[in-house]
Amino acid sequence: MSSKQIGYAVFGLGVGKSHLASAVKAEGCKFVAICDMNETVLNKLGDEYGIDPANRYTSYEELLKREDIDAISICTPSGWHKEHTVMALRAGKHVLTEKPLEISVARIDEMNRVAAEEERFLGCVFQNRLAPANQLIKQTIDSGRMGKMITSNFHLKWYRDDKYYAKNGGWRGTWAMDGGGAIMNQTIHTVDLMQWFMGPVRSVFAKMGTYNHPIETEDTAVAVITFESGAIGTLIGTTCAYPGLEVSVQIHGASGSIYSKGNKIELFKMADDDEQFTGEAHVLETYGAGASSKAASDSGALPKTGHAGQVQDMIHAVIAGRPPMIEGKEGRASVEIVQAIYESARTGQEVFMPYVQELSRV
Repeated sequence: MSSKQIGYAVFGLGVGKSHLASAVKAEGCKFVAICDMNETVLNKLGDEYGIDPANRYTSYEELLKREDIDAISICTPSGWHKEHTVMALRAGKHVLTEKPLEISVARIDEMNRVAAEEERFLGCVFQNRLAPANQLIKQTIDSGRMGKMITSNFHLKWYRDDKYYAKNGGWRGTWAMDGGGAIMNQTIHTVDLMQWFMGPVRSVFAKMGTYNHPIETEDTAVAVITFESGAIGTLIGTTCAYPGLEVSVQIHGASGSIYSKGNKIELFKMADDDEQFTGEAHVLETYGAGASSKAASDSGALPKTGHAGQVQDMIHAVIAGRPPMIEGKEGRASVEIVQAIYESARTGQEVFMPYVQELSRV
């Protein structure tokens, strides 16, 4: 890798703390600045990570004036992503934006258009794609080894209390800032994995409700998904499942089945099982609950998973002049599916793709 370094900044220090922790350790990164509207949070994390007070900002506009910032992570509430991303792109910065990329397809299209106009990279955070088990699942499906895809179940059953929704100004669980509830916020990673594994979605039929939280959006939704391949499946997302379970994925083809939980494989059964190399015993040892990553035991290994992997990739992408591993345009499909789920739940009708609407109010 080139000895070149790039200036990096992080805006929004909630989930952005993970970006901050990753950037200060990343290869090729000359960490520059942090920004948050909450000065207490700003200074607490600035002190924790040794950020010079001169490199701490409560004004995003002032941060963007710095010419030594090449790339920035945008980690503000979802409904501000377009505004903040476009401002950074117009200021000549490359951008890595947290999930969801935005809360509507129309806004995402605008972000991607500006990135193309400004000839800057726009990356989208979907770090679950980087998990070794998920990489194996994707490779196995794409290889055709599972045969014709038949059905799948993607379930996120988490728990959030009312304090979670009330903190940080109460933006979560609102249509204006969160773009939805349990599906748009918590389940968006699972929606992304679903369409990444199973391919494009043809239609959705959904029901949803607000069962256990004082919020205006859904805290639980269930959808029947039909894929372009002809396979069918279910998607469940909730923040009411006390005390909170791990995300589970079940995929069935005519020649194989895979179950995973918490990004670890629990079952890997293929009709052409080869125990020496690709059979279940080998897969469970390497990608199961007891597997350990090289990065966990080798302090010198470059991060390849989680937020650290995506931040590192973004930095390498800017240095090399190549797109990041997950481009902004890939953030579009999951939001389109979520919007279709909301429209189906609102109308009681099956909704077919493509589905483009600014933002349904349910």
